[in-house]
Amino acid sequence: MGIELTNRVAIVTGGANGIGRATAQALVRAGAAVSVWDMAEEAGRALVAEIEAEGGKAVFFKVNVASAGEVEEAVTATLEKFGRIDILINNAGITRDSQLLRIKDGEIVGKLSEAAFDAVIAVNLKGVYNCTQAVAPTMVRQRYGRIVNAASVVALHGNFGQTNYVASKAGVIGMTKVWSRELGKRGVTVNAIAPGFIATEMTSGMPEKVLAAMVQSTPVGRIGLPQDIANAYLYLASDEASFVNGTVLTVDGGLVLGT
Repeated sequence: MGIELTNRVAIVTGGANGIGRATAQALVRAGAAVSVWDMAEEAGRALVAEIEAEGGKAVFFKVNVASAGEVEEAVTATLEKFGRIDILINNAGITRDSQLLRIKDGEIVGKLSEAAFDAVIAVNLKGVYNCTQAVAPTMVRQRYGRIVNAASVVALHGNFGQTNYVASKAGVIGMTKVWSRELGKRGVTVNAIAPGFIATEMTSGMPEKVLAAMVQSTPVGRIGLPQDIANAYLYLASDEASFVNGTVLTVDGGLVLGT
């Protein structure tokens, strides 16, 4: 028998495309109703229409997770639609990659901009904080909740040209550890996923030689698929994971990072 989430209500941030889309679909297949949050309105509404056409329950809200006000409004709207919130998948994330300093012929020719640093921190770190703080009171009152945050293997090992992204994901791991202590006694578990390199819109623009190097560094011999991460989210969102709290589940095919 597979994972059963009948009568559960889940929020998936960044749920319109890629890993978020696969996760929303997996949760619905397990029986949950899903509130899809994303800035990509067309894709989000198309996903909800697809889920409903197949007999599932879903709703879409255009939400910038970096805005506490928009998050609060979407939480209220989700509760009005479904009456409860059991699962929060903090999946939304962006990249703005750049080296701290770019050096050519011994001269500094560029650097990571303040705007790029702030944008990534706002979505990837503050967004997780905003959503968790907004949803946690409902879960505490219910004395039941599953919160799963998107970290990354680069938060554990670092990665060339990703100061802002690594900082945001390392911060997510830290917050996960804190919240697992604070909320665990209230019936709410908090865990994180640390994906490796996954075939999504975020990686589709990478040069072929870079993708080939990723595969070569991955012992299982392939790049990850959105469903690989969705399966991990699904497990941590379920009752089967009721004694898993404060962990970071690495889903990377055994990736060995290098510079």
